[in-house]
Amino acid sequence: MQVQVNTDNDTNGSAALVERVQEKVEGQLGRFAQHLTRVEVHINDVNAEKGGTDKRCMIEARPSNAKPMAVTHEADTVKQALLGALQKASRQLDSALGKRMDRKGAESIRAHDPG
Repeated sequence: MQVQVNTDNDTNGSAALVERVQEKVEGQLGRFAQHLTRVEVHINDVNAEKGGTDKRCMIEARPSNAKPMAVTHEADTVKQALLGALQKASRQLDSALGKRMDRKGAESIRAHDPG
């Protein structure tokens, strides 16, 4: 699973931030690694210095053999926005990929294309 981190011009996309984001993504979504080819994280400053909810995190997960899934979360800080988006992504992937797995964790027969 490749993790790509993108920021806008108003967000400091330092190497330390990128590393922390990658660690959080791998920690939260790592259990889906065998089903994901890439996870893109986009961090934006929504309204610059105007106040209010300031940061947005959009996570796009790309499962193999399925359509990409995207979630967005807005919060006051980058950390809160990232954690909220990761929780949403985890729930969405659980739902989508859980249908491909049976209760014991093996591939479901419905996940394979017989043709």
